[in-house]
Amino acid sequence: MTGSPAQGGSPAPGDQSGRPGGPPPLRLGTRASALALAQSGMAAAALTAATGRAVELVHITTYGDTSREALSQIGGTGVFVNALRDALYAGEVDFAVHSLKDLPTAAPEGLHLAAVTERAAVNDALVARDGLKLADLPAGAKVGTGAARRMALLRMLRPDLEVVPIRGNVDTRVGYVRSGELDAVVLALAGLRRLGREDEATEVFGPEVMLPSPGQGALAIECRDDALVPLLATLDDPLTRAAVTAERTMLAVLEAGCSAPVGGHAVAADDNVLSLTGLVATVSGSACLRRSATGPVADAEGLGRRLAEALLAEGAAELMEREA
Repeated sequence: MTGSPAQGGSPAPGDQSGRPGGPPPLRLGTRASALALAQSGMAAAALTAATGRAVELVHITTYGDTSREALSQIGGTGVFVNALRDALYAGEVDFAVHSLKDLPTAAPEGLHLAAVTERAAVNDALVARDGLKLADLPAGAKVGTGAARRMALLRMLRPDLEVVPIRGNVDTRVGYVRSGELDAVVLALAGLRRLGREDEATEVFGPEVMLPSPGQGALAIECRDDALVPLLATLDDPLTRAAVTAERTMLAVLEAGCSAPVGGHAVAADDNVLSLTGLVATVSGSACLRRSATGPVADAEGLGRRLAEALLAEGAAELMEREA
């Protein structure tokens, strides 16, 4: 693990700054990929701006970063999270930033989900050769993605394409297209934006076309120390938390991990009403269930449970098991 000062925030004067006489900088545990560092740097800068407390980044390597196996083979759920949580338990870092879509739905003992940041774009994006859109790719074109959900949706939209499982950071994935190894890749628009690479997307899919992963576009901030929760909670966005609570409850009731072909997207129509859409598919794209429901923002968990139960009543479990 290595530490570095967070970029983008100037400590405020006084005891909260981490200067001599004040408290030391808070240690933020983060994966060391360019995207993870960008996301953690944003969170660190926002926390410093809101509270005046200095933050330093501590780089942690997770099993998901070192393994080259497909996510479905190494379990998917938690592979980018467990090492960060171990560092929290060991007291090596004070808090950690995760991509919320990577976070297991089961609450870990002794840790707090102190904040869910305001959500960025939930969309998936295509990066294709020659500026092509999905409809323009020739039959047999190779399209790469690491997510079972995206594989299923791509095969539903274009069954004539060859969908290829890939791993790696944004540079690696886009590099497959630049080298000609693949014709296109699909990845999260939020990641491209956070890296300042949105202009590389040749097409952005609306949620009605490619329903995002539960939690996609939001960041989760975890800590162990109860006393840190109020400080970190300054970064919490209540409507985003409600939306992702509905999505992740649906995922949990379906008993599906983050590597399953499941999509979920909740939107707050206003401060009172939440609309949730859920999707369960076969990885081959041969079958799909898609349903929607609405409910009070204050009952986000109940909304997610009700939609999951409706999907299960229509055969969602059998659909996920069909090609497992």
